[in-house]
Amino acid sequence: MYGYHGKILQVDLSTRQTKDIELKEDDLRKFIGGAGLAAKLMYPVLSKNLDPLGPENPLIFITGPFTGSAVPSTGRHTICAKSPLTGVWGESSTGGFFGVALKSTGYDGVMIVGRSDKPVYLLMHDGAAEIKDASHLWGKGVYQTRDALMAEVGNKRARISAIGQGGENLVKYAAIMNDAGRAAGRCGLGAVMGAKKLKAIVTYGDRRPSVANSGKLKEDIKTALVVPITDLTALSTKEMFSEFGSVGYLDMAMYLSDAPAKYFSKSVFPVEEIDGKALKQNYYVKSVACYGCPVGCGRLTEYGHHGIDKVDGPEYESAVALGPCCMNFDLDSIVYANHLCNDYGIDTISTGVSIAFVMYLYEKGVLTKDKIGMEMKWGDSKAIVGLVEKIAKREGAGDILAEGVKRIAEKFGVSQDEAAHVKGLEFPMHDPRAFFGDAVDYATSPRGACHTKGDYYMVDMGRGVPEIEVAPGDRFESSENKGAMVARYQNLRDLFNSLPLCTYSTIVSPERIAGLLNAVTGWDFNPDSLMMAGERSFNLKRVINIKLGITKEDDKLPKIVTKPLSEGTSQGKEPDMETLMRGHYKERGWDVATGKPTKKKLEQLGLSEMAKEI
Repeated sequence: MYGYHGKILQVDLSTRQTKDIELKEDDLRKFIGGAGLAAKLMYPVLSKNLDPLGPENPLIFITGPFTGSAVPSTGRHTICAKSPLTGVWGESSTGGFFGVALKSTGYDGVMIVGRSDKPVYLLMHDGAAEIKDASHLWGKGVYQTRDALMAEVGNKRARISAIGQGGENLVKYAAIMNDAGRAAGRCGLGAVMGAKKLKAIVTYGDRRPSVANSGKLKEDIKTALVVPITDLTALSTKEMFSEFGSVGYLDMAMYLSDAPAKYFSKSVFPVEEIDGKALKQNYYVKSVACYGCPVGCGRLTEYGHHGIDKVDGPEYESAVALGPCCMNFDLDSIVYANHLCNDYGIDTISTGVSIAFVMYLYEKGVLTKDKIGMEMKWGDSKAIVGLVEKIAKREGAGDILAEGVKRIAEKFGVSQDEAAHVKGLEFPMHDPRAFFGDAVDYATSPRGACHTKGDYYMVDMGRGVPEIEVAPGDRFESSENKGAMVARYQNLRDLFNSLPLCTYSTIVSPERIAGLLNAVTGWDFNPDSLMMAGERSFNLKRVINIKLGITKEDDKLPKIVTKPLSEGTSQGKEPDMETLMRGHYKERGWDVATGKPTKKKLEQLGLSEMAKEI
């Protein structure tokens, strides 16, 4: 079996037993790997009554056939579980080197079940696995944990994925951190890890699988790296991200009204105080690349404050969530708050949106100092930094904010139309009024409001994929065709999380991807069968969510993010969700009345067993 080891390791923390789970070739051909394969493996276990923080919730770290290969931009792995934040399908993809090190152990992934009676970490290397005591690490931050484990393991090639105090204290949006500030941030999977008393996973080894045709792979990579003239986004952003990181997009985002300010109520702000140029002018910033990456969007920042020499980041999402979304334009506090989120292990997006929501409610008079325990005024940089620590430790107001905006709204009797989330997941820092295609993506993404499941803003800024009939167009278009194109682009992006490929990869052509996959695996994919794998994965997650209680009524955006703005380039714009969603459902073969995949569609995708259940 080329490109795979053909097995994942199952670790039961309750019994301290491990066993190999053999992967069927038919499943690999159907679901490729990554989140798609994880969904197939977890489907029989997931149910509406399954407690996300209970021992029965499986937590999977999983790679794909591209992981560790010569294909560029493949230093990613995906972590999946039932989300404690949303109660539905949870997945989070992260870069760095951990995924490659995981695959080098001789396994394609690891599934954690059960719960330890005391803190432990898992050591995986060269086909072996050990469950080791981590009591001395419990209560420590991610960076201190990483340094201690590197010294303890004594192998410089080791890579570590760990939680901080956020995961230990079951913050609903706790992250799992790996390498240099890389985060599996969304969906609260760090809390799942914390509930299992698993502090970290350490991996290293030399057991990478061979590829079917290394000569063809080398030639296909050369061809694939030639950026099509139709992909204006890749042509224009590669250099920008290399120079400034993803935060280099911030000034353009403000111009396009894509960067939310003052809790999604503004789009114009002094961007020059916090953008990529400002970061480089105020700090020495070094580019950091993941495994096999030609872009290097990561940042290592010489900081020199608060007793900290260097920090990772910030990247775009973190800078906006902890900055303009909270009306905070103090760059130092944004850099520091981002670092604290990384060290405590909490998602910067959900953290920033939760803080901004409370500031919004404070201004409206819904919350007072007596109710929340502190003043929550817009732009209070000291309060923002202090709240990061309070959230991670669940102290004072932080205990409320640690639950996310959906539960904050429930606690204080506020309409969910004022809570910026879909299916419980807080909105990312791309405004759906700036790109109407994103509105459809947010409404239908398997994990809730997600900007990577179908980053349609990239399409309307110039990313054309002619092979799947996805073309740049009017970003304010509300048509059935736009909704349909979003569905096709989502299928491509779901495929990316299965291979894996980074969102910033310039390789987006299904034909080129099929050639690379065939060279790695020896299989015979063509663009159509490859895209069907992405569509199959997306539909399986939809079926899982239906099992977990999701209905068509959950495929909607709150008014806080659709109400027309009175400023900026999206002034007066509002997506026609009914038309867009109708086109999306039709393209997907989902029943327009119920939002469920039809029996015919599921059978076409080889998901007949799932069709019987829904």
